Amino acid sequence: MGKAIVTGGAGFIGSHVTEQLLALGHEVIVLDNFSTGRAENLQHLSDNKCLSVHEVDIANFDSIYHLFKNVDWVFHLAALADIVPSIQNPFAYHHSNVDGTISVLEASRKHHIKRFIYAGSSSCYGIPDLYPTPESAEIRPQYPYALTKNIAEQYVMHWGQVYGLPVMSLRMFNVYGTRSRTSGTYGAVFGVFLAQKIAGKAYTIVGDGKQTRDFTYVSDVADAFIKAAESTLSQQIINIGSGGTYSINELVDLLEGEVIHIPKRPGEPDCTFADMSKARELLQWQPKISLKEGVTIMLENIDYWQEAPVWDEKSIDNATKDWFRYLGDS
Repeated sequence: MGKAIVTGGAGFIGSHVTEQLLALGHEVIVLDNFSTGRAENLQHLSDNKCLSVHEVDIANFDSIYHLFKNVDWVFHLAALADIVPSIQNPFAYHHSNVDGTISVLEASRKHHIKRFIYAGSSSCYGIPDLYPTPESAEIRPQYPYALTKNIAEQYVMHWGQVYGLPVMSLRMFNVYGTRSRTSGTYGAVFGVFLAQKIAGKAYTIVGDGKQTRDFTYVSDVADAFIKAAESTLSQQIINIGSGGTYSINELVDLLEGEVIHIPKRPGEPDCTFADMSKARELLQWQPKISLKEGVTIMLENIDYWQEAPVWDEKSIDNATKDWFRYLGDS
């Protein structure tokens, strides 16, 4: 089997990509600076002789270049995520998401990598005009995280155009599942809700909860990455979603518990919903895990979020002040 690099391989999605690659018999090199990734995410794989882990900053080209020798596939998932920190520290996001991507691209190019798969983000669509949203939709990033992810994607496609690097970008929609981040940053709804459930606190629903999200289970996403690497496609940007869109109220019904409502936030779409035509036709891929099944799996593994911060109205209000301050006129 082949040799693969997974940047951000100790992170949420990256650890699942790593796990599936190893299960298929590939040798995997994980590059992670552990700013958000966790060694625990790979602990169950530590005895696998086909896995090696390197703590490095991917933006430091000299520290990663030699690791790409004789590598077949590169899965580039390393990035800083979340909205508010990107508003507060755009320089760090540019360093990680843009400079880091160029560094990985150049290492891949100079070592003649056979496949380069980039973890794109549906946040680039901002508030779209069309649902389900196709890859041809206008790019409207609402905050620096979305902007840096899209700029990096443009670099990826440009390296394919100019240098002939066989590249693809998978734009992911609302990925959830086991090993999602538990950092102190206010972020994805599942991490917030699961910590609240453990603590016996009310779920903090933004607005009326009727907004919908294309919740996509992480193992399905990892499968899409591997299918993209196994394909002969190049220079393609493909949406990866669940095939549906579900309200926050539906999610709370599955989790069960009391709720409180907090103010609706600027710059957030009322709906995210991927047009999956290209994924089905070009990748021959479609998701397998329903929202109900995914939530059941997460509840069975809820202890993972024991150390996650428990958010309430006051702490959320404090954490999102810059969100309202800078995006309020969007």
